[in-house]
Amino acid sequence: MSATGLPFDDIRALIGQMPGPDMRARHDARHRQEQLTKPSGALGRLEEIAEWMAAWQGRAPTVNRPVVAIFAANHGVAAKGVSPYPSAVTQQMVENFAAGGAAINQICATFDLGLKVFDLALDFPTADISEEAALSERDCAATMAFGMECLAGEPDLLCLGEMGIGNTTVAAALFAALFGGDVREWVGPGSGQRSDRLEHKIDVVRQALALHAGNLNDPLEVLRRLGGREIAAMAGAIMAARLQRVPVIIDGYVATAAAAVLFKLAPETLDHCLFGHVSAEPGHQKALQMMGKVPLLALGMRLGEGTGAALAASIVKAAVACHNDMATFSQAGVSDRDAPGGKPNGAHSGAL
Repeated sequence: MSATGLPFDDIRALIGQMPGPDMRARHDARHRQEQLTKPSGALGRLEEIAEWMAAWQGRAPTVNRPVVAIFAANHGVAAKGVSPYPSAVTQQMVENFAAGGAAINQICATFDLGLKVFDLALDFPTADISEEAALSERDCAATMAFGMECLAGEPDLLCLGEMGIGNTTVAAALFAALFGGDVREWVGPGSGQRSDRLEHKIDVVRQALALHAGNLNDPLEVLRRLGGREIAAMAGAIMAARLQRVPVIIDGYVATAAAAVLFKLAPETLDHCLFGHVSAEPGHQKALQMMGKVPLLALGMRLGEGTGAALAASIVKAAVACHNDMATFSQAGVSDRDAPGGKPNGAHSGAL
């Protein structure tokens, strides 16, 4: 505990201890990219990803133990009818994950990704954010600490996802509090809304923002008042991954809300994160733009469950495989552009 005994002070202290990228490892990775049998830069962003992985892992990049972590939680605000589904669906979907019947199970099986699902006190929803704070400071910090436990198996790539009926309402409130703007720009259909229900959802978010208006200058206070357990846990997981030098792939709208809290504390806290996709939720693209992040995929998805992050993990795996397993010019007996008698870089394009 901190000297003051305030749990959020411990969180801020951890942020101050976060390591930066290993520039030597990044330099070594870039040097290897220049030796591979391809024109320099020909693999585009795949080369950047391999170098980024090396920088954050502090060594030659590997993806041997990738894990998708799904955090599931219930929200008191769901009782206001902000979703067409009842809160019971959260537990039912957790059981579906365990049975292997969800979309994320199929994607993980396809790309050989581990899957962990964390049940965050589903029988005890957070308080309704339109009537009171979702969590106390102590409970919020404890949930962030719980989220850090998803690194216990020492993954070398962490994909973050969530499940929680009503959590796009919570995410919209978080984004509006963190970044400002018209509430209508942040509130979207979520799991599917009629126009009248969408207007109601907008009204509920406005009520929440008005209730907490005097206490939204601190991003951690925003998290505890307007967030949820899965969002707090994902924020904790992002922090723990940074401390343990594990690269992270963020999923959709709700997972991005967890990242946004840390971004507002210190933008560099997300330098070890990639954003897997931009979802069909309208506010997601706006949030990514405000944080200066470019997603890997844009497939019109809005499912959650870590599905977009898991699909993006396949790209990261491919980037690392090309980096590690492609032959160099010397190994393959292919003339480099700078070798005696070698051809200009562009001359490789047709053959390679």
